[in-house]
Amino acid sequence: MTDTLTVDPAVEAVSAIVARAREAQRAIEHYTQQQADELCTAVAWAVARPDRASVLAKLAVDEGGFGNYGDKVTKINKRVLGVLADMRTVKTVGVVEDDPTRGLIKIAKPVGVIAALIPTTGPDATPPLKTLMALKGRNAIVVAPHPRTVATTMDVVETMRKACEQVGAPADLIQVIDKPSISKTQELMRQADLIVATGGAGMVQAAYSSGTPAYGVGVGNSVHVVDETADLDDAAAAIVAAKTFDFATSCLADNAIVVEESVYEALMSKLVKRGGYICDAEESVLLQSRMWPDGGHVPTPDVIAKSALHIADISGFSIPEDRTFLLVEETGTGPDHPFSGEKLSVVLTAYKYKKSISAAIDLVNAITEYQGLGHTCGIHSTTEAHIEELATRTKTARVMVNQNLNEGAGSPRNGLPFTLSLSCGTWGGNITTENVNARHFVNLTWVSRPIQRPQATEEELFADFWAKYGR
Repeated sequence: MTDTLTVDPAVEAVSAIVARAREAQRAIEHYTQQQADELCTAVAWAVARPDRASVLAKLAVDEGGFGNYGDKVTKINKRVLGVLADMRTVKTVGVVEDDPTRGLIKIAKPVGVIAALIPTTGPDATPPLKTLMALKGRNAIVVAPHPRTVATTMDVVETMRKACEQVGAPADLIQVIDKPSISKTQELMRQADLIVATGGAGMVQAAYSSGTPAYGVGVGNSVHVVDETADLDDAAAAIVAAKTFDFATSCLADNAIVVEESVYEALMSKLVKRGGYICDAEESVLLQSRMWPDGGHVPTPDVIAKSALHIADISGFSIPEDRTFLLVEETGTGPDHPFSGEKLSVVLTAYKYKKSISAAIDLVNAITEYQGLGHTCGIHSTTEAHIEELATRTKTARVMVNQNLNEGAGSPRNGLPFTLSLSCGTWGGNITTENVNARHFVNLTWVSRPIQRPQATEEELFADFWAKYGR
């Protein structure tokens, strides 16, 4: 009698996908920059053209139940075109840097097969952004969708596969796990050359624990400071724009505002004029009970990326039909004050601080230390000293000045790379603080040539030290 070797079906299925991806990647590993750019352009247009973007947006809302159709069309268009525009001048083929003074040349080479983990709140726009960055570096990509929104992700992947064929590239450069499971995702992460994980903390932790190099993101919970010198109309417009866009599916959308007391009432009034509804004490208790029914730290899916009317209704109170977001006034932070955490909903927490920008920064730090360490904060101010102190004293990767916080993912108004993967550095358990972009999807070979490099003397290196402490 002989033992029969049993092959895990998940391993077998993923191995077949990865094998096809490797074969496809080998077919483009010697593409010129022009060929790689043409491939990216084809994929971007296939997704962003109005008819396809509309279909994908509707499917994402209908299937997942998160966000709203109009904003998703806008998100797909702006994010895809933004990434494509960013990449136009980025070199990812051959010599990408030549520094004769240091005798260094850097040559870009493909990573191989990328594993892309997709959140349920971004099944439409997240796959093409990761795919564009992967293809720019002449890589293949395998998309692992969230089970709740697999149809949307499969649809966008099929759209991109057809675009590959249009320009003569293998369709298998872009693949999807059509019947996702935890075991398949784990196996994909094990077999891939690089992981890019966007989603909840558990997903990112799994990516970092897989043994494969990974770019992850941290928990959101962005905080927006409004000081006494701010343009309050501009501040209110920016806060509302970020908070209500796609019903706050973005991790960048304001979760809390920290407002100087002398302008607090004026700003709250402007927020109400722009669609806000200030919950009273009783309504705040009802809302908290509905958002965190188990007393935990993650809001129930019933409120995530839903309308303000829906959230109020299921919480047991009524609001006027023209209200687009809810305001909750708070003073505390931490586990006993769940409104100080990330809400992924059109619920905005308002804090008041007195005079000193230092007090505002202490609040920002307390909020982000509970949830959101390393992610993003912003400030509306005309006082440069306040801006500099906030940037210096907070542990955040992005400090947005006089902007809509959603612009932290790239905007025509700033120089940040367009992305939907926002890393948070070691503060948030990530390897980088950067907006993950095309430069992260290549390996660099450093070619070093001999140069005449002046050698510092001991006198130059230690003179000041010797003078102070002796030899």
